[in-house]
Amino acid sequence: MNRRKFVKDSAQATAAAALGAVLLSESFSAVAGPLAVSFSQVPLPYPFAALEPSIDAMTMEIHYTRHHAAYIKNVNDEIAAKSITFGTEQEFFANASKLSDKARNNGGGAWNHNFFWQVMKPGSTAPSGKIAEAINQAFGSIDKFKEQFTSAAMGRFGSGWAWLVNDQGKLKIGSTPNQDNPLMDIGDLKGTPLLALDVWEHAYYLKYQNKRADYVANWWSVVNWDEVAKRLG
Repeated sequence: MNRRKFVKDSAQATAAAALGAVLLSESFSAVAGPLAVSFSQVPLPYPFAALEPSIDAMTMEIHYTRHHAAYIKNVNDEIAAKSITFGTEQEFFANASKLSDKARNNGGGAWNHNFFWQVMKPGSTAPSGKIAEAINQAFGSIDKFKEQFTSAAMGRFGSGWAWLVNDQGKLKIGSTPNQDNPLMDIGDLKGTPLLALDVWEHAYYLKYQNKRADYVANWWSVVNWDEVAKRLG
């Protein structure tokens, strides 16, 4: 084989290999389809002990590292197993009625807890500014708002969540069972979440046992009203 033929054959082989790689990539993309949503656990914004005495360090550590981490793993496993192709969390929840129980429950648990950690902080102060004005306008006063929100938290039988939501400019209070949330296309309470309280027993039982009322009352001391106001927009 002379040098000219060798160079020519090598160039053709390189071109064929490149073309094969492109075709393989396109074939893989066609099979794989669009990228599906993947849930991730937000970094906890404070140390485990930061919310004491309202929420104890051991509860926070178990809640975050075990319960929440399990929801993240389980929903991502189910997304892969069921080939769920919704591209965003919003689209995922907007189609909750079409999901398996495992995807819906663990997706809700993943998102709800990410939200919950962020609407709390050490050393809460009273709401002020636009969020206080919005609450006063919607419920009459901050105290009346707290009464209604507490009622929603206490009235949720078994496990679930209490919520403050913005429903097209109107503030509403309600609750959802298990790990459902107001972004889902199921249930009566819908809107953009502004504030949430986890009333599953694992959120408070180590410190409060069956005294949910004490847990709810003390939780007001760690509400992050700056975050709530930011979500109001």
